[in-house]
Amino acid sequence: MDLVPALEEPLKKVLGPPTAKVMAEHLGLHTVGDLLHHYPRRYEERGQLTHLADLPMDEHVTVVAMVADARLHSFASAKAPRGKGQRLEVTITDGSGRLQLVFFGAGVHKPHKELLPGTRAMFAGKVSVFNRRLQLAHPAYELLRGDAEETVETWAGALIPIYPATAKLESWKIGKAIQTVLPSAQEAVDPLPESLREGRGLVSLPEALLKIHRPHTKADIEDARSRLKWDEAFVLQVALARRRHADAQLPAVARKPKPDGLLASFDDRLPFTLTEGQQKVSREIFDDLATEHPMHRLLQGEVGSGKTMVALRAMLAVVDAGGQAAMLAPTEVLAQQHHRSIVEMMGELAEGGMLGGAEQATKVVLLTGSMGAAARRQALLDLVTGEAGLVIGTHALIEDKVQFHDLGLVVVDEQHRFGVEQRDALRGKGRQPPHLLVMTATPIPRTVAMTVFGDLETSVLDQLPAGRSPIASHVVPAADKPHFLARAWERVREEVGNGHQAYVVCPRIGDEEDDPKKSGKKKSPEDEAEKRPPLAVLEVADQLAKGPLQGLGVEILHGRMHPDDKDAVMRRFAAGETDVLVATTVIEVGVNVPNATAMVIMDADRFGVSQLHQLRGRVGRGSAPGLCLLVTEMPEASAARQRLGAVASTLDGFELSRIDLEQRREGDVLGQAQSGARTSLRVLAVIEDEEIIAEARDEAAALVATDPELTQLPGLRTALDALLDEEREQYLEKG
Repeated sequence: MDLVPALEEPLKKVLGPPTAKVMAEHLGLHTVGDLLHHYPRRYEERGQLTHLADLPMDEHVTVVAMVADARLHSFASAKAPRGKGQRLEVTITDGSGRLQLVFFGAGVHKPHKELLPGTRAMFAGKVSVFNRRLQLAHPAYELLRGDAEETVETWAGALIPIYPATAKLESWKIGKAIQTVLPSAQEAVDPLPESLREGRGLVSLPEALLKIHRPHTKADIEDARSRLKWDEAFVLQVALARRRHADAQLPAVARKPKPDGLLASFDDRLPFTLTEGQQKVSREIFDDLATEHPMHRLLQGEVGSGKTMVALRAMLAVVDAGGQAAMLAPTEVLAQQHHRSIVEMMGELAEGGMLGGAEQATKVVLLTGSMGAAARRQALLDLVTGEAGLVIGTHALIEDKVQFHDLGLVVVDEQHRFGVEQRDALRGKGRQPPHLLVMTATPIPRTVAMTVFGDLETSVLDQLPAGRSPIASHVVPAADKPHFLARAWERVREEVGNGHQAYVVCPRIGDEEDDPKKSGKKKSPEDEAEKRPPLAVLEVADQLAKGPLQGLGVEILHGRMHPDDKDAVMRRFAAGETDVLVATTVIEVGVNVPNATAMVIMDADRFGVSQLHQLRGRVGRGSAPGLCLLVTEMPEASAARQRLGAVASTLDGFELSRIDLEQRREGDVLGQAQSGARTSLRVLAVIEDEEIIAEARDEAAALVATDPELTQLPGLRTALDALLDEEREQYLEKG
């Protein structure tokens, strides 16, 4: 944290330009403060060596081990025809396994002299395989010599920090650079209020920095990590609390529905009653809409819990109050689907002339990037005159040309696919900031909601509407039991025979651009391991139509089709004219065909947990039970099979989202999910540290309520600037 001049000192002044350049380019470290906050990934005890048995292939690793054997071989080569070529083979061990190091040519002399049997050293290099044995070719190394006065016991027990490193900058070089700047840690100004630090028994920031980089005991590491976790949680929660506080000061038009207006007419038409959950969440939203500062609410709902219905009622309430409402969808397919279902639900109420006119109807327009010029002109006109109360569209809605008469509410569907800048651009289109409702069908654990969406109030819909059917899910191990796959296609035929429809989902399209050979794209590790590309829509559809599903109406749907063709395919499927739709994940969200009861997901192991849960939510939307078959060729013991087993065993999206998060890096959830910035969290883990995040949120809210400008805490103010990089700050600014 660049808190004081000593910590703001550029690294090139302290370490010299060459080292500083590598640190800036490869690790994004520019100042003394940046380097002090580059924490060790783990620690090695000299006497307790790394598990060589567990080394990952093709990764850059740092290991601490002892030389067991070293042999110099001479050989003839094109460059040295008289047998003068030299190769040094060194075997190192740590008790768990052995690893070969290889040095060639002129590079053998120094290691030949230094790497004698019994020598201990740190080695860094890229793990490769030669003759079916793991090896490091030309690794960098650092001998571990104890100081003269060190006893064997203290030498063996010393903790060696292993830093996140790169091929250009080994861990020990980073360690040496940190030793150079470590005295500056004494000048770090503490961002935590003293009362908070003392109340929780946390060490000071200078002490935490010393202990994380030069621990004498494991307890030192614990002390340091506990303190630094609090820093990260608290500074981030203060930023979010300030954002919420600032939003509460913004002006907005209060939107209260008329007692006998459009919303009342719509509710009278509904053929069912809203669930208790829908009614509760609607009350929360209507209370927010009635206030004179903008609503910022996140609506989380299980797949199929009726979020769209809740959002539509909020939109109608705003139209009742004389405003307009916009719904943003991440794809054209989804925008068209929303438009269709909203018009259907509203019936004649969607055929309005004037906004808020006596007949209580309004106009519902669709606006997407691929619309024809005439239709687009008419839609834009309807928006600027206020003729259209509701607009549904893609990001085409936020182009400069699009003007609203009086935008009162923005509903963003599937937030994680939508950039913060886009959300912000649409908010700028109201006379005053419009109210904002963000919907997601990917259940988010409480801590992630507090961390990523911390500037939004949260509502949760966890009750499925009456009449929804259970979905049975099964893993189909195609490699072990091919007859199971044959049975899967029989089940699809049975569903169609009973008057229902089915989806088949594939990870790839299968046209030229998609072919790694032709496109020059690198294959993924899974493809390499399986020696085959992922299954593709075009190939699978063809095989099914000629084979197990012969005689059924099979159509395809994927993202590279022309928008009109996509729409036509979806219309035919929705109308029941197609039996089986073979598609990519374009059907993942929002597609609603209650008659579709079966889904077969090919190569299911190539999809993430949340994505599988989303896809599965497309079936079982009517009165007939749903069936989801997860087809995989992965062996039973693999992590991928266990992940599929977890998906098959529960329909609880919140439980699955925890599993998903535990298997992914934090950065996927925090940084990129919101702003494209790398996550600013280095020691805080959003799942394990739930308690710290919750407590930090409460502390931050209390602090900001009494001192929003942080006048009493200059250290905290500066920490905010340093912890949140520019992009992330913009995210917090924009909400």
